[in-house]
Amino acid sequence: MNLLFVYNANSGKLNAAFDMAHKAISPSTYKCSLCALTHNPLKEKKEWVDFQKASKHCMEFLHKDEFEKKFSQKFEYPVVLKMSGKLSPVISKAQLGKYQVLREMMADLEQLPD
Repeated sequence: MNLLFVYNANSGKLNAAFDMAHKAISPSTYKCSLCALTHNPLKEKKEWVDFQKASKHCMEFLHKDEFEKKFSQKFEYPVVLKMSGKLSPVISKAQLGKYQVLREMMADLEQLPD
């Protein structure tokens, strides 16, 4: 299955610097639960990088501004979408917000069909 992960953040170096600082200073108020799960303040978590390499799914990652420009659609962000004809959520913003640790999201992703 092709999966598209859309972060609730905009692209660009300035936005990345702001997001990095926000995650470090006040992680509980950071608006992107997907980013909070998959990244530490400086980079992607090794556990997440290893999972991507071993996954049976093809994964693409976009910031919300990149996604909206490319697909001319909007969703509640962050979101994980299935890309097969029509884009449809497989993990919603609400579900992403419920995960306490990255392993929970990875377990759900492993359960998705090929």
